[in-house]
Amino acid sequence: MSASVHIVGPQFSTFVRSVQLCCEEKGVPYTLGMEANGQPVAMHSPEHLALHPYGKVPILLHGERRLAETPSICRYLDAAFDGAALQPDDPWERARVDQWAGLLAGYVDQALVRRYLLEFVFPKGEGGAVREEAVAAARPGVARALEVLEAPLAEGDYLVGGLFSVADAIAAPMLDYLAGLDDAEALLAASPRVQAYLERLKARPAAANVLVAPDLSVLSR
Repeated sequence: MSASVHIVGPQFSTFVRSVQLCCEEKGVPYTLGMEANGQPVAMHSPEHLALHPYGKVPILLHGERRLAETPSICRYLDAAFDGAALQPDDPWERARVDQWAGLLAGYVDQALVRRYLLEFVFPKGEGGAVREEAVAAARPGVARALEVLEAPLAEGDYLVGGLFSVADAIAAPMLDYLAGLDDAEALLAASPRVQAYLERLKARPAAANVLVAPDLSVLSR
């Protein structure tokens, strides 16, 4: 089996960045981009749907293996490669990491990314304007998600105690993008533990190549 992997997806995607973070944390060599086996993969094309039945990213290519869905990919990377453990050995603690990975990839992603952040990145108002009513409607969900994340951070530096885990790799890109929005400043100010948590995540060496300014020019190619 190959010692390296390829991540299908654009680097600006929060979920692609989560997989990238896991590779960086474990020292797994990787490439990434919208291609597979040297051939371009257009979003929702037949080639894309052959890799993911619902046309989502990321998709992990490891030799002849194909794997979709971020929590599953991150767990696989942790189990299949040497390097720092991204999941606890204890069954209960591991289940808690799985719980947070599911909550983040589902509910928190919907609140922070799909309903809020994307309105600023890809505004759908008239003339390409941000829809202020959509932003206002999304803010309570963002506040609730941050409140949910505050609670476990009272017990340790990361979402499950003192170990950086798969769950933290999923949380980091979402929170990093959120902190880059002026509109979110007041929301984050009400969640001081989340703010401190994000600074810890960004200070990790693995974040240097991942939590970077997004290149959205790929969308016009």
